[in-house]
Amino acid sequence: MKISAIITSFKEPKTIGRAIEAIAKQKHPNLEILVLAPDKETLVAANKLKRKYKNLRTIQDAGNGKPAALNLAVKEAKGEILILTDGDVYVSNKTVESIVNPFKDKKVGAVSGNVISLDSRKKMLGYWAHILTGMAHELRLTKLNTGQRFFCTGYLFAIRKKLFPKLPEELLSEDGYISYNVYEKGYTIKYAPNAKVYVKYPTSFKDWIIQKKRSTGGYNQIKALTKNKTVRSFGAESSGIFKIFKYISNLREFWWMIILVFARLYLWIVIYIDVNIKKKSREDIWLVVESTK
Repeated sequence: MKISAIITSFKEPKTIGRAIEAIAKQKHPNLEILVLAPDKETLVAANKLKRKYKNLRTIQDAGNGKPAALNLAVKEAKGEILILTDGDVYVSNKTVESIVNPFKDKKVGAVSGNVISLDSRKKMLGYWAHILTGMAHELRLTKLNTGQRFFCTGYLFAIRKKLFPKLPEELLSEDGYISYNVYEKGYTIKYAPNAKVYVKYPTSFKDWIIQKKRSTGGYNQIKALTKNKTVRSFGAESSGIFKIFKYISNLREFWWMIILVFARLYLWIVIYIDVNIKKKSREDIWLVVESTK
């Protein structure tokens, strides 16, 4: 079975090499790697690895955003299974094997990877990253074991090429939109905990809001695009907010959790204003998060 690993990137010349190497060294016999970026700096850095990895191709996209880049990548990809990830993260050993194996079941349409934070738990934003990624891991496991729906993470997931929908270019959260379409076509989504993707999260509150606004706000957008009321919402999230307090081990962490509760509330207010009232475009919301590079 032919596999295409697609790495979308933008102004990430310092991290794209690590992202490519982490996948390429896994030596899958039928693996091709596609790197898409609109900027020359990232493509130059990626092209340096072409001699070492003959299965690597680079494509310069038009710079119209990640959804447009993914639409182009899917047209170019030769694989039956697509592995999607980003240029500022890297995957664990045996990720390709772990995330592809579930497709032996013909009912499986997509498989989500497992996000691991690289940040220090000794700082507030790093602690938040560990807690929220840990909760996402537990939630996916629970829903997988109980037959409930859950969405893939945009940092790392795989999908059958035939199921990949054409993405509206204004999308903020392509992972949620793709996951929704997989279920609507009658397929299931699996979770591969051993397919780990290592992510550096924002180190400033300003960048934290920028990142969360485009990811969490994207679900608000998907709800409108699909007319589906079950997609993630403030009501659904707030109903389980107090579960985070089980992760507290000292007074400092308790205080950080209190701040997180109000930060999430503030985030949803900002999202509602920007998406529902101001009707901001994707270009206005999808800003580069410098502290994650």
